[in-house]
Amino acid sequence: MDLIPVLDLIGGNAVHARGGSRRHEYRLVSSCLTPGKQGDALALIMAYKAALGATTCYVADLDAIEGGRPQRSLITRLAKEFGGTLMVDAGLQYPANEIALAASGTGRVVIGLESLPTFTPLRAALVALGPDQITFSLDLRGGQPILQGMLAAELGGSPTAADVVRKVVSLGVDHLIVLDLARVGRDHGTDPRVLAAVRAVAPDATIMAGGGVRTWSDLEALADAGADAALVATALHDGRLGSRANDLLGEQR
Repeated sequence: MDLIPVLDLIGGNAVHARGGSRRHEYRLVSSCLTPGKQGDALALIMAYKAALGATTCYVADLDAIEGGRPQRSLITRLAKEFGGTLMVDAGLQYPANEIALAASGTGRVVIGLESLPTFTPLRAALVALGPDQITFSLDLRGGQPILQGMLAAELGGSPTAADVVRKVVSLGVDHLIVLDLARVGRDHGTDPRVLAAVRAVAPDATIMAGGGVRTWSDLEALADAGADAALVATALHDGRLGSRANDLLGEQR
């Protein structure tokens, strides 16, 4: 299973996401990978590349996700300097934002459930950019889908994570992130049960898991539940995964 390091951005800085809410209170990242360079987004992504050998990085533009102005110039610079694949969630401002991200060479555009008012923008993005450039993020809080607008009505009743995935796979999505925001940065561990339910309805999809990875046993549990990759931030910043992170990330090269 691959490890994919995470970079969360607010106001041009790298921040440490915790709990997926009250984002304006996130603090600058202090990472063992970039001593003395607190919150330096470029230094951090280059450390992911140089120190860990990462070739893929997940980037969340939290300004854009919260409805603000996308940090497009910064993301373009990060993509150029990193030289690998960026998976970028910059909120839903389709079509201009998604097309611009794709044109910047970031690699894959992430469309998060929490930003979707209906499934219409996802359909449009899949048509405009193609499934190869779209990753759908199943945004959860405590295992429950984060739904807004008419999504719940479109799905009917009280949809589960599996219900949402069944729908987006029918639209053509073949890359998924299962991201429990309540577990991000909280040291609560992962919940492989939701991942297993998602894998059951999307047996052929590439599935990445995020939120709560603390230890190698967490990663092993996610792999057993069907994850192809895991998004990791805190456990890289505090060094708890140790040198084995270098080995696993290095396998991506």
